[in-house]
Amino acid sequence: MKKWIPIFLSALMITGCAGTSNNRTNTYRRISMDEAVTVMAQETGYIILDVRRPDEFAAGHIPNAINVPNETIGTAEIPELPDKNQLIMVYCRSGRRSTEAAEKLVKLGYTNIVEFGGILDWKYEIVK
Repeated sequence: MKKWIPIFLSALMITGCAGTSNNRTNTYRRISMDEAVTVMAQETGYIILDVRRPDEFAAGHIPNAINVPNETIGTAEIPELPDKNQLIMVYCRSGRRSTEAAEKLVKLGYTNIVEFGGILDWKYEIVK
């Protein structure tokens, strides 16, 4: 019996490693509001994506954000987001719609999505 334990463990490790590399999927990153502010200060060429309704966007949004409502993100290409490798930082009102939108964007093939919650937690300047 003791002879079989190392063989069994080796086989388990090999199968475990093979399974992980074959099941790799694209996903998005979730960061805090403060981390988002740091990224915005240090990076260039990113898009801030507000996925709230147009009336919510008009009432106040993060400076330089563009508005593509979550409800309009589906299976079609998004003209406002032509570069699928560009850093896209997604937010909404509370974080629920931005999470949904981030998941949909990943399914559409976007590779650099960062979700950072809702404007309710934004302590910085907003544009009206």
